[in-house]
Amino acid sequence: MKIQTLMVQGTTSDAGKTTVVAALCRLLQRQGVKVAPMKPQNMALNSAVTIDGGEIGRAQALQAQAAGVAAHTDMNPVLIKPSSDTGAQIIVHGRVRADMDARDYHQYKSIAMGAVLESYARLQQNYEAIIVEGAGSPAEVNLRERDIANMGFAEAVDCPVILVADIDRGGVFAHFIGTLACLSESEQQRIIGFVINRFRGDISLLEPGLEWLEQKTGKPVLAVLPYLHGLILDAEDAIHLHQHQQGKFKILVPAIPRISNHTDFDALRAHPDVDLQFIGPDSPIPAADLIILPGSKNTREDLQFLKAGGWEQVLERHVRYGGKLIGICGGYQMLGQLISDPHGVEGHPGDSEGLGFLDITTELSREKRLQEVHGICAFHAHGTARVRGYEIHMGLSYASSNTRPAFLLEQDSTKNEEGCVSPDNLIMGSYLHGLFDHPEACQAILQWAGLQSDQQIDLNAMREKNIDRIADACIPLLDSLQKL
Repeated sequence: MKIQTLMVQGTTSDAGKTTVVAALCRLLQRQGVKVAPMKPQNMALNSAVTIDGGEIGRAQALQAQAAGVAAHTDMNPVLIKPSSDTGAQIIVHGRVRADMDARDYHQYKSIAMGAVLESYARLQQNYEAIIVEGAGSPAEVNLRERDIANMGFAEAVDCPVILVADIDRGGVFAHFIGTLACLSESEQQRIIGFVINRFRGDISLLEPGLEWLEQKTGKPVLAVLPYLHGLILDAEDAIHLHQHQQGKFKILVPAIPRISNHTDFDALRAHPDVDLQFIGPDSPIPAADLIILPGSKNTREDLQFLKAGGWEQVLERHVRYGGKLIGICGGYQMLGQLISDPHGVEGHPGDSEGLGFLDITTELSREKRLQEVHGICAFHAHGTARVRGYEIHMGLSYASSNTRPAFLLEQDSTKNEEGCVSPDNLIMGSYLHGLFDHPEACQAILQWAGLQSDQQIDLNAMREKNIDRIADACIPLLDSLQKL
């Protein structure tokens, strides 16, 4: 089988679709194939800025890196960013199209499919192979009408599908059989084989089940992929609460309901001298060296969540005793005096009183700021540590003369002030996502916060290493596909 378009679907969310797509992209890239990833519809609050100035799911940016190509909005033509349990911001071709509730978006999907097929056609023109990731599970029969994320797309472009299940969750054979039972006859025929993910143990004990599955369905098991311990890759959406290292330097991040781009903390979670904990609701809040307020898709509501959970008093006590405090994007806005939303960008129009730690005010606007940036860390003693990041936010913050900039961003031979640091040097705020991804910036910020360490974490090098790990593990899968 020569791969031109192949779709990877899963029996459940988090079955391993993202990593399988990334692995296949890297393997094909190694063979000299010009390959691109694609996810027609993605629901995620972790996003990235693309080469064409738009916004896509962060997982698709990871897959583009695996393919050795620049991330483009055609790789994720429809991105859904939930702002409440029933409403979301709908992003089409990298730009905000509208805010919709679930029912309105379900009606809109017939229009969204047109955008998806436009992107697919452009990718076909520019790439030899396209590896497509589904969303959730194709067995969600309540969403079959107007489906653009799974079999609806596969049927529209007439591509083969492989089905992935996570054996670590248990019930893997029921997942495969149950998923097939929920599909139409033509959809069942479109599935060319199964992939079992995250297997650990004696493969001989699994083989009778594999034989039974193949006899029952008439479809081959293409590969059994191993459980890879210590894998660090950009999460699509869910927070992984357990960190890989337990260091002496304690960092807390409140797990607010609409947390966005929590991948900002991946480099910190990998740092051998850092113990980073996400603190959920009703969980004890331990003492820490540094507290970071993360980005949010609904800043005012998440601010109220923090206040109701007692975080305001925790932060006041933390700073009073010399602890350091950082706010990123929405968290930066929360640290200010006032957040104004005159147009109801994130819900009902109105104002919210901030936490009052920084002398800034914020006004949310309808236009979203999307750009990659680079510069130097202005708070650093020598001002030479480099920083790279990206901005994704709706609104502007205005700082008083009582603050000083956190960063100096370089653009068109000028240096622009970004973010701010409090006069007592205990509090920092910035709109920059990816602050800790660059080794120099990560080390400088941790030194500012009080960690004296020679360790430097190069997140991109770690990402490349882990992409190669999953690619090596998926060599049997690609061999099976190319033999079909």
